[in-house]
Amino acid sequence: MNRTTLEQWAILDCVFTTGSFARAAETLHRSQSSISYNLAQLQTLLGVTLLVPEGRRTVLTPTGATLLSQVRPLLKTFSYVEAQAATLQDGMRSQLNLVVDVIYPRERLFSALQQFQQRWPHIRVRLTEVTESMFPSMSAVDDADVMIVTDRQNTAGRGEWLMNVDFIAVAHRDHPLLSVSGPLTEALLGNWPRIQITDGGKTASGDSHNWDFSTLDAAAGAVVAGLGYGWLPQAYIQQQLAAGILKPLPLSHGTRRVTPLHIILRQDVPPDEPVSFLISALKMALDTTPPAAPR
Repeated sequence: MNRTTLEQWAILDCVFTTGSFARAAETLHRSQSSISYNLAQLQTLLGVTLLVPEGRRTVLTPTGATLLSQVRPLLKTFSYVEAQAATLQDGMRSQLNLVVDVIYPRERLFSALQQFQQRWPHIRVRLTEVTESMFPSMSAVDDADVMIVTDRQNTAGRGEWLMNVDFIAVAHRDHPLLSVSGPLTEALLGNWPRIQITDGGKTASGDSHNWDFSTLDAAAGAVVAGLGYGWLPQAYIQQQLAAGILKPLPLSHGTRRVTPLHIILRQDVPPDEPVSFLISALKMALDTTPPAAPR
């Protein structure tokens, strides 16, 4: 049997994350003496010092940082196992967690989910939409069974390319940019707000002309309202383009951008029949229904 426990390591991780024994006790709903006792036991059993006071905070020693970095994947896996157990009933899955980038066409998504519902009506699907800037920091990513995301490099799992999403720069037909003679340069574009999808934090460029929206619906709606121009998925705004409400910008170069999406099965998720069925449905879903116009 191991001398130390996952509970002790989880307490150590919480103390490191919160910065003090008191805050860790509050987070874990335990007494501060219980926190101190467990960490004292952990250090005694290992024979090393893991934590030291630094001002008002408690910080890891170099040894503590090294050991905790090796244990953290085990803590995450153990949490996932417990979460998975909660989704099983009599050995059958009762919930499937799906994380999807907002640029994945919703008509394809809903088509796949409809097929899944017909085949597995007793399984609840928990869908979380993310943006590229949110991923992979969101906690929902840790619980995901299947993901459709742009960033494959920072994702532990078995995955493959799914599709490319075409983005084009557009503005409302009455936007002043469309009255400029000749191709639009970056300098000219910089005079007008650019509508973009972010997590609400600081923009990557730090440009004060950029307006940040947390959803694709809101960003597209802002462009339709004439608040600025933006790069939007062509399939998503097909109706507005056909109606002439939105028009492509005559850029001097780079009129189209392509973003790849990957479908990924988490490394520690067993490819059971429901998961395999959903992945197949997502791969085969046909883009047959035009997306709804943003309001």
